[in-house]
Amino acid sequence: MPIEIDAPSQSAPPVSTWEKVKRELKEWGATLAIVAPAFLLFTGLLYEQRVIPSESMVPTLEVGDRVAVAKFAYGYGRYSLPLSMGRYLPLGEGRFFPGAPERGAVVVFEHTHSDRVMIKRVIGLPGDTVQILGETLILNGQSVQSEFTREVRYVPDREVIVDQVQEWTETIGDHSWTTHRGLRGRPVSDTMMFVVPEGHMFLIGDNRNNSYDSRELSGHCPPINGMVDRAGCPLRVNADDASIGFVPLDHLIGRADTVLLTFHRCGLQDDEPCKKRVWRGL
Repeated sequence: MPIEIDAPSQSAPPVSTWEKVKRELKEWGATLAIVAPAFLLFTGLLYEQRVIPSESMVPTLEVGDRVAVAKFAYGYGRYSLPLSMGRYLPLGEGRFFPGAPERGAVVVFEHTHSDRVMIKRVIGLPGDTVQILGETLILNGQSVQSEFTREVRYVPDREVIVDQVQEWTETIGDHSWTTHRGLRGRPVSDTMMFVVPEGHMFLIGDNRNNSYDSRELSGHCPPINGMVDRAGCPLRVNADDASIGFVPLDHLIGRADTVLLTFHRCGLQDDEPCKKRVWRGL
């Protein structure tokens, strides 16, 4: 037989709109109290997402690519904190569980002279000599293995012009990557020989004609009163306008591992196929 459920003899008083709002805010507060610490813990210790803002790493990384950065790869320091909080806290230098990147790895780091977050490829480690001569990358006196792949035409981000570049494949150890050379008909400039000091890295972008990196002399002098200038330095520029110079290992945020997704619109011309840019390892 059917079971009857007793109903209350009087209906419950109506709940006011303000009571509903307070109840909803309380539930949201409880949710955030759980989710926010979990999010900060995840992005501080494991992975965080960074968006590529410029073309300095083309063709490896395009403007709009959203990259997963492994925070645990090289240990933890002040710049490892999520949301770039480390730059505002009175924390010392040094790292917990420190590790050095491999030559050829793509790393995310804090700019040497400003509060910008950057992404480049590691070429030189402490004690290495680095130079570019005749568009050839020379590491410790030896030419890095390099092979011409093709010429390609593409439309840069937010541009209507068509650029033509040469693609070259470079290899150091287990790492191989594609570089762009000869953007707008210009050869890659020769450099002086750099000797990487202890505790630092030499970083270069894959888009060799369009990357402001360790090759530029303006970043190799420490800033004084907001200016990069001292005896023996070749340039005097605002610290915010200086290049990265030699980047301290303490400035590492993590290793760029994967392009998670992208808002990049492929601009390859001549019916060239576009590379997959979703969930693609670096």
